[in-house]
Amino acid sequence: MSNPIENNRRIWDERAREGKKHALPATEKDFQNARARVDQCGWLPKELRGVRVLCLAAGGGWHGPLFAHLGAEVTVVDISEEMLALDRKIADARGLPIKLLRASMDDLSALPPGAFEVVVQPVSSCYVPDVTAVYHEVAAVISSGGLYISQHKQPISLQASALPGAKGYSINHSYYISGPLPAETLAGLEHREAGAHEFIHRWEDLVGGLCRSGFVIEDLLEPRHADAASPPGTFPHRSHFIPPYVTIKARRVVVGSEKNLKLWVPA
Repeated sequence: MSNPIENNRRIWDERAREGKKHALPATEKDFQNARARVDQCGWLPKELRGVRVLCLAAGGGWHGPLFAHLGAEVTVVDISEEMLALDRKIADARGLPIKLLRASMDDLSALPPGAFEVVVQPVSSCYVPDVTAVYHEVAAVISSGGLYISQHKQPISLQASALPGAKGYSINHSYYISGPLPAETLAGLEHREAGAHEFIHRWEDLVGGLCRSGFVIEDLLEPRHADAASPPGTFPHRSHFIPPYVTIKARRVVVGSEKNLKLWVPA
């Protein structure tokens, strides 16, 4: 089996070059509504100007440029050079200061300790074998009291079939599968990326692992994509039966510093 990290780097390089789903840069309309685009849960601090933000595994010309447009001091980390190139293109075109670093989300040793007040991570943890390794790395680079917003693929979504059979969507993979899932071969799916190596992370790791890494969970939401009226096999129809994502709001707590936490107030 090929190295999953290198395989996924190649897959996302290809997706960026081809303009596939989740590799499309922000548009002018996105910039006009930047706050609403980056803060769909209403969890970010009221004022982003000057806030040190890490957009983790978030290349693609979307998160980083939008945060920079709002005045944040932005660093984007992504494994794919082509995804980072989209950030560079948009930032240069709009004159936005932005730092870019090619690295895997489970190795942030190139970043300074405690450097960020906010870490935002879109769906990506499924591409590494150990989500707790990601949490430990984030804990090292986020400041005490810092806000960590991460979105993940729910285990059941990775376990279930892409298309319905006679009895609906089936569970095809064990919750306790070891190693990566068999690569998806169907193109055009929204819940998985064809050719990528993806890993199921159990809830005890997604939630418990976050707590054990020094974070306190403040909220948890399941983004709603369901539409029972959509044609069977489409992403909205599947999402009516199988929730695709979970978004977690967590705060970094250093033992002994609880009294000094600077809590962000949502907008």
